[in-house]
Amino acid sequence: MQTNPPYSSLVAVGDSFTEGMSDLLPDGSYRGWADLLAARMAARAPGFRYANLAVRGKLIGQIVDEQVEVAAAMRADVVTLVGGLNDTLRPKCDMGRVRGLLTQAVERLAPSCRQLVLMRSPGRNGPVLERFRPRMEELYACVDELAAKHGAVVVDLYGAPSLADPRLWGVDRLHLTDEGHRRVAEAVWQALGHEAEDPEWRTPLPATLPPGWLTRRVADARFARQHLLPWIGRRLTGRSSGDGRPAKRPELLPYPDPADA
Repeated sequence: MQTNPPYSSLVAVGDSFTEGMSDLLPDGSYRGWADLLAARMAARAPGFRYANLAVRGKLIGQIVDEQVEVAAAMRADVVTLVGGLNDTLRPKCDMGRVRGLLTQAVERLAPSCRQLVLMRSPGRNGPVLERFRPRMEELYACVDELAAKHGAVVVDLYGAPSLADPRLWGVDRLHLTDEGHRRVAEAVWQALGHEAEDPEWRTPLPATLPPGWLTRRVADARFARQHLLPWIGRRLTGRSSGDGRPAKRPELLPYPDPADA
């Protein structure tokens, strides 16, 4: 792989993981690994452009319908595609359909860019991961096959011990913290052929004493009230957290924005 390739543009496609939840900024917006990656790339490529089409809660069919064609038309140097995990977390999931839609997305995006990046998304250690692990691994087997066929890069976050640590996950237990997103940005950065800035991003965090019983119960109650019950309510009513929400950064524009310089 070429060292320090001069990529001049990036388009990110996906759901909440690519939108940047739960890497919360002081103004209430989310940053996330894709923004961090874009900032690094922009620092080395004058005139660098960046678009982030991701919207939280999107299923792979919605990503195909709403984002893939838009991204392909932008003809960016690098396109990242992460999708399908939301489908695997649904009570009923047609994995054949998920694989077919992911294949459709890759076949459209791969010829439209210099480098397509796919991911094996991380999973938080715990009972939820164990319940859905077979579906997730079926999805990732498809990712590997598509990457081999279409020359895409696969970033293996699922196999990184550090990103399975609950301490790198937000209070909703579905999205990474700012440190988790920083490690993902580093992983993609290296996968694109750049020199490592953090060679130890996969390394597990130092061991600490687990929180006490009362602390865990308080955290469980907070999680159920603020995140689990609303999530169940949306599933029962057919709603999504991304309904009516626009893409994070819908146009391929210079990054950082000239007005912020």
